[in-house]
Amino acid sequence: MQAGVVLPLAAWPGAGVRAATPDRQVLRIERDIQNLDPAERPGAVEGNVIRALCRNLVGFRRGSFELENDAAESIRRTDPTTIEFTLKPGLVFSGGFGEMTADDVKFSYERFRTPGPDGRLPAYAEDWAALDHVEVTGRLSGKLILKQASAALWKNALADVSGVVQSRRAAERADGRSRVALTGAGPYTLAEWVPNRQVVLRRNPDFQGDRPDYNEIVLRPIADPTTAILSFEAGELAFTRIEPIDRKPLAGGHMIELPSINFVWLGINMARPPFDDARLRKAIRLGIDVGEVIDAAYDGAVAPARALLAPGMLGHWPDAPAPRRDLAAAKALLAEAGKAGIGTHLTVLNKPAYLAAGEVIQAQLRALGVAVELRPLDDASYWSSGSGAAGQALELFLGRFGGKADPAFITQWFLPTQIGSWNWQRWDSPDYARLYADAAAEADETRRAALYVEMQRLMDRSDAFVPLTHETNIYLASAGLDPAILPNGDDVQYGGFRRR
Repeated sequence: MQAGVVLPLAAWPGAGVRAATPDRQVLRIERDIQNLDPAERPGAVEGNVIRALCRNLVGFRRGSFELENDAAESIRRTDPTTIEFTLKPGLVFSGGFGEMTADDVKFSYERFRTPGPDGRLPAYAEDWAALDHVEVTGRLSGKLILKQASAALWKNALADVSGVVQSRRAAERADGRSRVALTGAGPYTLAEWVPNRQVVLRRNPDFQGDRPDYNEIVLRPIADPTTAILSFEAGELAFTRIEPIDRKPLAGGHMIELPSINFVWLGINMARPPFDDARLRKAIRLGIDVGEVIDAAYDGAVAPARALLAPGMLGHWPDAPAPRRDLAAAKALLAEAGKAGIGTHLTVLNKPAYLAAGEVIQAQLRALGVAVELRPLDDASYWSSGSGAAGQALELFLGRFGGKADPAFITQWFLPTQIGSWNWQRWDSPDYARLYADAAAEADETRRAALYVEMQRLMDRSDAFVPLTHETNIYLASAGLDPAILPNGDDVQYGGFRRR
């Protein structure tokens, strides 16, 4: 897979052209897209493009986690395991693939529960784990038949990227021949993809809904945040995320700062010797000064995290322990385990905040007597480093996962079934999986929150996680642009970008 690269400004197509015109906006993405399969998307970069190309039965209101009907004319839960829907008539897929039907809904959702040729379920299968099947009751009507009640289904599946409806006929015709073959009925179409150069979204002339303000949204992959700021200052970008250490007002733009529900942590592969010894993992935790790490990485602009779920989220654990650095206790544990003087490696994203965090952790563990080799990787290499056979070789890593509206989303990545995919700690906890399933089916929010707290207790006891921060999302936007950003700060709605 190809990763986003940084090119000199003069090498960009259209370099020197102003980013904002009455009908066109140029926005930064931090890496190139890799694939647009909703069930296998690598992250938010692809998710944001998919969201612009497709519609959902229900969606999020602009810039909000509040739900509203989208492709559905009506949708309601008739009992705990049945959701009935009727599509709006006349919604057509781009490219001449005809009207959206209930059969397209069936295809789009059931494929999340269908193993591939290797027998593996798609990466985002857990979003639809509660689904048994979709029953088509008419050309535009159907029922989602669930195996059990699911409190998370509406926000994590139906309204988010896993809930987009794509054209069955177009997908079957493409048959996996292109990584970006996705045909939807959203506000934009994919007009152009020049790998490592730009992605062009063009207004869909057949879109049935509020007409997007811009005829074209041009997405340019720029990995280096300094290059992005220079491009913004030169008027060649209208929108970019910036690092907390770079936050400052810039002429011709406005800054948007949003609390984040992401999770950044130091992870330990507990299946790989010598880290299968809990004493060593505990010693590493005791050797880390979290405050010092995040001060160096984020210039004091973020708060420390104590557990997976951020403040304000259902299941936030306010009383989670905040261990202090204790070198004497850490050295005693190392000696007891016979691991004094060991060497290891720490894998990080090749970005300023994570490099700075990695360097501080490297110095802190050196004081403990653990030699750490820092291994920075670009986006594509990093996000594949923990999966498959390659993931078995990971030792220490700085993880960063994005949160969504419901805690079921971010908690799913630490299930035993995600070992080999996103559970890079290779933490195999049947108790965690049981609590996850119980929480997914629990309708009472108080009881559900308690289950998520207990799941985080198990994570804490494993000593495979050192929580660092939930981050802060900071964006620069041109003076004339009003972007649509969902409350988690990573997900944007390109179709909702407006003129100010």
